[in-house]
Amino acid sequence: MQALEQDVRKEVEELHAFFVDWFTGKAAPQDLDRIFVPRFSDDMLFISPSGATSTGKELVQMFRDGHGANPAFRIAITDVKIQREIGDCLLVTYTEWQKGGDVSGAAGNSRITTALFSKQQPFQWLHVHETMMPPEDGTTSPLDAE
Repeated sequence: MQALEQDVRKEVEELHAFFVDWFTGKAAPQDLDRIFVPRFSDDMLFISPSGATSTGKELVQMFRDGHGANPAFRIAITDVKIQREIGDCLLVTYTEWQKGGDVSGAAGNSRITTALFSKQQPFQWLHVHETMMPPEDGTTSPLDAE
C-alpha cells in the first residue's frame, strides 16, 4: 500500500498545485481541459465547507470563471492518507491549508477533505467533501513558515 499511498499523495499535491496556478493565472486557459477536467468523473459531486454542492460540470464552470482571479492564492497539503480500499475505490483524507483565498471564507484557512477516487490510475475523483477546521484549533499552517 505504500506505493499506492505515494501515488495518491502525488495526485492530491499535483491537483492542488494546478489550483494555485489556475487561480493565480500562471496556468494557460487550455490547461483546464488538459489537466483538470480528465481527473473528475462526469457524475462527481463536490461538497464545499459551507455545505453547497456542485456537480463536476458546475465545478468546471466555476473554475473557468475563476482563472487568474486570485493572484495571492497559495495551498499546502498535509496528512494525505488512504483510509479505506473499497472494491475498486479509495477513500482518501488530507488537510488543505489555504492562504490568500478571496472566495474561501477567511483569507487563511484549513479544511479536512475526504475524497473518493477510482483505484485504477490515472485516478478519477468521484466525490469530494470539505469540512472547515476551526481557526482556534491551535494547529500551525505550513504556509506560515514561508
